[in-house]
Amino acid sequence: MLIRVEIPIDAPGIDALLRRAFSRDAEAALIRDLREDGLLTLGVVATDDEGQVVGYAAFSPVAVEGEELQWVALAPLAIDEHYRGQGLGSQLVYEGLDSLNEFGYAAVVTLGEPAFYSRLGFEPAARYGLRCRWPGAEAAFQLRALADDALSGVSGHVEYQDHFNRL
Repeated sequence: MLIRVEIPIDAPGIDALLRRAFSRDAEAALIRDLREDGLLTLGVVATDDEGQVVGYAAFSPVAVEGEELQWVALAPLAIDEHYRGQGLGSQLVYEGLDSLNEFGYAAVVTLGEPAFYSRLGFEPAARYGLRCRWPGAEAAFQLRALADDALSGVSGHVEYQDHFNRL
């Protein structure tokens, strides 16, 4: 198993994984569109011994109340069904967080299962007065600060890229 930053040749494998993992085309289309529009901050892949993509984590820019603060969203996170339950999702997220921290990003937000993401250091965003556009997502909307001052004086609406409105 190899975990690394995605490269252009990975795109077809990422697309196939997202279609399998989500049983629909929306997430694959989201990543394709973000990539084409230059809005994919970071993609992290896991490949098996044959080089096939079996895991993927994507990060794209978000704004808070219209202000760019070097924050990104983690979405989607996908693991091939044959590799689930082995910690691969956590490894992908940690690799992404480490890279983003090195690049100077301040925080990461995500919509996901609180039990999973809390183990990775994410906290409810509502605790900091932050919300997203999707009603009823308060419990799933979480964040992890990467910089010490990431949350200083920040609150309000976290704005994902318009591409996410098509999901």
